Amino acid sequence: MSAISSGDANSASSVPLQQVTAIKHWNDRLFSFRVTRPDSLRFRSGEFTMIGLPDVQSGKPLQRAYSIASPAWDDELEFYSIKVPDGPLTSRLKNIRVGDNLVVQNKPVGSLVLDALLPGKRLYMFATGTGVAPFASIVRDPELYQRFEQIILTHTCRHIDELGFSQDLMKHLPNDPLVGEYVANAVRYYPSITQEDFTPRGRITHLLESGQLFRDLAIEPLCADTDRVMICGSMGLNKDMKAICIDHGLVEGSNSRPGTFVMEKAFVG
Repeated sequence: MSAISSGDANSASSVPLQQVTAIKHWNDRLFSFRVTRPDSLRFRSGEFTMIGLPDVQSGKPLQRAYSIASPAWDDELEFYSIKVPDGPLTSRLKNIRVGDNLVVQNKPVGSLVLDALLPGKRLYMFATGTGVAPFASIVRDPELYQRFEQIILTHTCRHIDELGFSQDLMKHLPNDPLVGEYVANAVRYYPSITQEDFTPRGRITHLLESGQLFRDLAIEPLCADTDRVMICGSMGLNKDMKAICIDHGLVEGSNSRPGTFVMEKAFVG
């Protein structure tokens, strides 16, 4: 079933609609898509907004929070999603086609923003699953490279074919028109898998606590004086990563009070 047509949507509700411009299915569980950007939408890289599908019967859109995976300077918006077979939204959203219309709310928010972190030398971005989406935005933001000398993007998934989105991001990052020149000397990519043979294999918390991550990248262990951390994953991962950060002396930051680590608490990425 395709998403609702423009005519049906406009007659059902006055919700803010944007048109789908591109779709990519990474496997049978994950897909990403791009939509037109509202002229009035302004956001900071790393924030999320509510998106969804208009509902003809109720007149109210079916929505959920999605991190914006495109950088703040992009003319379009990109989103990265899991396919939940019986999910109220994703079971329909996975069938969208180019030209369909989606609801895109104009009130971006979130804690995974550079403004919530104190200055530092190295920034770790710890992501699992679709939690890599906000980091796909931040890593293409020129401001990132003005604030940090080194960026380490980790992406942990269950299966190898779930790394496609982040691998594609890293493949094209050196050719990015705004940050490409900084990438080679600044960005390190560290994928890991938990349920298939892969090197490294294991949950990112284990790779941190065992020291394997630091040995693999030939860098010093986590240090509160120089390192900053962003976290986006499942509720369980966020909780465990928060404990690791606190054990290493890092302090949670926010938009109103910057700290040395931040995590997205508004939804499970």
